[in-house]
Amino acid sequence: MSTLGWALADSWTIARRTLAHWRMQPALVLFNWFFPVLMLLLFGGLLGGAMEVADDSSYYELLVPGIFALAMLFGLEGTMTAVTTDVSKGVTDRFRSLPMSSAAVVLGRCVADMLDSVVTLAVLVGAGLALGWRWHEGLPSALAAFGLLLLLRFALLWVGIFIGLSVKNAQSVTMVQVLVWPVGFLSSTFVATSTMPDWLGQIAQWNPLSATATAARDLFGNPDPSSTATWIGTHAGLAAVIAPLVLTAIFLPLSAHRFRTLSR
Repeated sequence: MSTLGWALADSWTIARRTLAHWRMQPALVLFNWFFPVLMLLLFGGLLGGAMEVADDSSYYELLVPGIFALAMLFGLEGTMTAVTTDVSKGVTDRFRSLPMSSAAVVLGRCVADMLDSVVTLAVLVGAGLALGWRWHEGLPSALAAFGLLLLLRFALLWVGIFIGLSVKNAQSVTMVQVLVWPVGFLSSTFVATSTMPDWLGQIAQWNPLSATATAARDLFGNPDPSSTATWIGTHAGLAAVIAPLVLTAIFLPLSAHRFRTLSR
């Protein structure tokens, strides 16, 4: 088998270790998958009656794609926690001492977390359809929207791996996790940024989460007044591709460097 083949095989072995935890901790896994659904029901119920959406559409037409993007951001917390736990317990060092590809530890985490995100999206799609949300632009456009959402998750995954390798313990991760929520709320997840004060709307529009949410709404055919309010709103599709690629270009090499220098 070639070097690449061994690296892929070792990565799948590490990924299977994480997937095995799904069977050992089903309650925790199900909570992680259904927590975004809880957010969807909570904010749909709290804000739905007060929101005016274009063409008298249901608020869920605006909210569901936003929750899709928010779920990709929340996946960052799981990545950080898992990586930090493995480092603090010496599991990562144990893997590095084994005769296996050094890249497999990180790549295996990537595979497992991306599969987790696919399941999370599938659960959210089912919940959204049950609440009346629909995509209107055909299956190819819908698949493109899901591709943008997973691209954002892939980029945030490397942010999570870098932070997880850099902090000292799980308590430090908790402090970082607190910062995830303001990033999620300061976006177009729940309301159009055009309804915010101008300075706040500008900040929210340039949030990569907003770009992905707005681009996904456009591909799904769901309303979003933010899509034409500013330059970044008009070019949300381009931003939804560029921003994750930039994040990946920055944090993937940083994660690789941090992994190589771990314990030094």
